[in-house]
Amino acid sequence: MRYLCIQRRSRQHSIRMMCRLLNVSRSGYYDWVNRGESKRTQKDRVLSLLICDLHKQSDGVYGARKLHHELKSIGHSCGRHRVARLMREAGIKGCPKRRYRHYPISTPTYPVAGNLLDQNFSALRANERWSADITYVATRQGWLYLAVVMDLYSRRIVGWSMNRRLSRHLAMDALKMALDRREPRKSLVHHSDRGAQYTSDDYRLLLQENHIECSMSGRGNCYDNAPAESFFSLLKRERIRRKTYSTRDAARADIFDYIERFYNRKRIHGYLGYTSPVDYEERPMRA
Repeated sequence: MRYLCIQRRSRQHSIRMMCRLLNVSRSGYYDWVNRGESKRTQKDRVLSLLICDLHKQSDGVYGARKLHHELKSIGHSCGRHRVARLMREAGIKGCPKRRYRHYPISTPTYPVAGNLLDQNFSALRANERWSADITYVATRQGWLYLAVVMDLYSRRIVGWSMNRRLSRHLAMDALKMALDRREPRKSLVHHSDRGAQYTSDDYRLLLQENHIECSMSGRGNCYDNAPAESFFSLLKRERIRRKTYSTRDAARADIFDYIERFYNRKRIHGYLGYTSPVDYEERPMRA
């Protein structure tokens, strides 16, 4: 690495000076230049360029594990630790997770439904189990609230809604989008937390009118709605915390781009066999 550093800066600085500062001999440096790069160094250079390109294509969110899989998928065999080393040398990294923060448990003011999933988030087909949740996004204009509906079969966001106010209409708009897009048949289970938006009479009536069975998390247990919580964690880690939104409209446009262009159609998921939600749903159709 010291010889390579000297070679890259040989036009700007004296080789004699750089060899002295880096504590290497000039004869050793010239031997290295005449000998040429090793095959491993050449392969590292090619891999580094590919890693930087794939990292850029992922909007800068993929870490070593996903980049390692992407390299394998295009025919480049190498170890994950090698990918991590080349990422460090290139000065790029993924988006690390934050530690979970516990918040006080609030007492619901509306009737709640039982937990039908019991942390079993698998589904055999699309529109069998949906998960819904709400989060908030900070902007310089104030809070922007986001409600989503996820299909647990593919982890695809099938409905979403954003508003400056946290109300039952926010959650209902997301559900209505999901219903319009998917047109689910009977035997669909809708799972959410015990928030007032989901326990409201209007929301429960909308579920009943569409023959959807209601399920709710246990009190204060974030793991009971883990897939939706995981999506919000990805959204904030890979997009929201990397930016500052001057207006709510700017946040809306960026979140729309993340959900519809990147997350649903492009971002690979280990749970789905390293495919995107859209590709996972279309895979049986191609077969």
